[in-house]
Amino acid sequence: MTTAHGLAELKALAGKDLGHSSWLEMTQDRVNLFADATNDHQWIHTDAEKAKEGPFGGTIAHGYLTLALVIPFFTELLEIQGVRMSINYGLDKVRFPSPVKVGDRIRLAATVASVDDVPGDGVQMAMDFTIEIEGSTKPACAARALLRHYT
Repeated sequence: MTTAHGLAELKALAGKDLGHSSWLEMTQDRVNLFADATNDHQWIHTDAEKAKEGPFGGTIAHGYLTLALVIPFFTELLEIQGVRMSINYGLDKVRFPSPVKVGDRIRLAATVASVDDVPGDGVQMAMDFTIEIEGSTKPACAARALLRHYT
């Protein structure tokens, strides 16, 4: 875990590899809860019997569920102190190169691509996030996220 105190220490993180989070197993319960929350019950996510005959050989996590897990994973890698507010500003690019099958274990790899000043006594961090699948050479998700922190 890296800890940054204030904007100056955040700026000093530009270019830093923050390492990897712990592994998390994707469960059918988690997929079903996400399906309920988003009203996306497509059979490739929720119908285990039908999905066995589908293109992935079983149910898979929603891409947006995989992306949403960046948030809890990221809290394992960077603690930010000495700011009054932090917000998700958006995403520059998101790709889902490989599906996460139920039973797969995933983790986050994160790098601080850049840290730039923004109006209002803040900085914008461009973060390169990769959700890795244990035992796979292809990632589940690759994204550049923009986070803003204000003092």
